[in-house]
Amino acid sequence: QVQLVESGGGLVQAGGSLRLSCAASGRTASSYGMGWFRQAPGKERDFVAVITLSGNTYYRDSVEGRFTISRDNAKNTVYLQMNSLKPEDTAVYYCAKVKAGSGNYYYRTTYESWGQGTQVTVSS
Repeated sequence: QVQLVESGGGLVQAGGSLRLSCAASGRTASSYGMGWFRQAPGKERDFVAVITLSGNTYYRDSVEGRFTISRDNAKNTVYLQMNSLKPEDTAVYYCAKVKAGSGNYYYRTTYESWGQGTQVTVSS
């Protein structure tokens, strides 16, 4: 089993940057694909980014070019660097691991072992 803990959220002005961290305990995060999702009030939890077991990265269109997902296997941590933040990026951000044998990375059901989330608020 793997346990995930997110950190790094906060309040930032539009155009600013934040780096979220997702620390894994238990089995190493390097053994899995890892993803980030976000959930705004009253909305569904939506895919943001994923880094696959082989290191490939994929992003939702609205964050492509602004967000970067990466992993540090030595620290057992996955990061989400968020630049040029916009008010519409405001949400609780969650990390999760990709289930073994899963397919579409954009679907919430592809993931398990969700963290507790970290709040990101972008003011205009």
